[in-house]
Amino acid sequence: MSKKKSKKKNSGPPKPMIQLSQCMIVKNEEKNIEKALGWARGVAFEQIVVDTGSTDRTVEIAKGMGAKVHHFKWIDDFAAAKNYAIEQATGNWIAFLDADEYFTPADAKEVMAALKKVYTEPQLREQILAVNCPWVQLDDAGKPFGVDEQTRLFRNTPSVRYVGKIHERLSLVRENVVHSDKFSIMHTGYSRTAYTETDKAERNISMLRKELEQRPDDLDLKVYLADSLRAKAREDGLELGQVSEDEAAVLYATVAASDGMVERSLCKKSHMYTIEWSLANGRSIPECEALCVRALSLFPGDLDLEYYHARVLRNKGDLHRAWELLLKCEAKLINTTALHESDLVSTKPLVLFVEMVYTAEGIDDVAGTIKYATMVLMEDKTITEILGPFIATLLKHGTSEDDVIALLMKMYDFNDAKDMILIARAAKDCGAIDFSRKIAGLAKEIIARL
Repeated sequence: MSKKKSKKKNSGPPKPMIQLSQCMIVKNEEKNIEKALGWARGVAFEQIVVDTGSTDRTVEIAKGMGAKVHHFKWIDDFAAAKNYAIEQATGNWIAFLDADEYFTPADAKEVMAALKKVYTEPQLREQILAVNCPWVQLDDAGKPFGVDEQTRLFRNTPSVRYVGKIHERLSLVRENVVHSDKFSIMHTGYSRTAYTETDKAERNISMLRKELEQRPDDLDLKVYLADSLRAKAREDGLELGQVSEDEAAVLYATVAASDGMVERSLCKKSHMYTIEWSLANGRSIPECEALCVRALSLFPGDLDLEYYHARVLRNKGDLHRAWELLLKCEAKLINTTALHESDLVSTKPLVLFVEMVYTAEGIDDVAGTIKYATMVLMEDKTITEILGPFIATLLKHGTSEDDVIALLMKMYDFNDAKDMILIARAAKDCGAIDFSRKIAGLAKEIIARL
């Protein structure tokens, strides 16, 4: 009796070890949706878009790109909407980026490599539930102006869900998260144009105030409110020091008990904003210094906080200590490999160099004043408060007017009357009256030839 050979069912090609579900919630994102979906088309197992009430072409574009589109009625709860999106996902890993965020093509490949590493290394596979990475905020010109960390890559498991109606965060503990510097999330949503068009600041402030009415002791919410107030002030053309006393009180409330914060980045921000506001509002130097010392005890060696400490020391009159600290900051800026921890100096190095100009001038360091003033003016020649000390230092230490002009010609167009007037005003403000008159005379000659 012959035995029948058993036939193996053809189940097709084996499934990849990482099945990445790209998820996002959207509303009226027709400007961004194509790019938001585009980065993941070569790596994602599926793309899930949850629409919360769009009235533009967002849904049409998403469907046209092959995304699975679902609908969720908006209830003023970001966590609820995001968790609904997660529930639609069938992959074993999730990438949850917003419509105004993306990975570059090269970084998308690094994302998959990082997830495969977690999958294949036994210790990581057993412990790690999520991967975080730098989150780079881009301005209207596409240049970075802020760097933070975000956790947007995580296992599709019921234990990982979003909590919080606004500034929602994943229910994770630090031990279950691994960091990667090999890729970064690019974020355009806090550029001036995007922020104004979407009115994010007002929306966030309103939602956060409502949340704080229910949870008045939530430190994370207070820092997020401070962050939104700061963004709103910047959007309105104000400095942080121009927000109201009541709003600034939010900052102090967070610092008072910031050790209890869950997120390290929020704890640091609470100190940064409080120091910045205190300096802008003329709080006592001992009070500002105490804030710096406390912050640095929690974040020893932090580049941003050392920069603020140097500012306080200069205001205190301790110029040589300030200068030593600023040089230390500059060395870190040049040499460090962990600048993702810097929210300010790494993305706005001019703030450091401007402070170095003031301090070098204070200790009568001619070479330092000229060096750092040149660096600032080469980047932004409109900063007259630096142009003035640059001119004054050169003239004070014997540089001839003609030689000063020769140096300025490397940064300014002496055939442009606007540039000439800018120089003349800066020279006048710093007390170089004769030099100001000479430049003004040259400007008049240019105007007369037009």
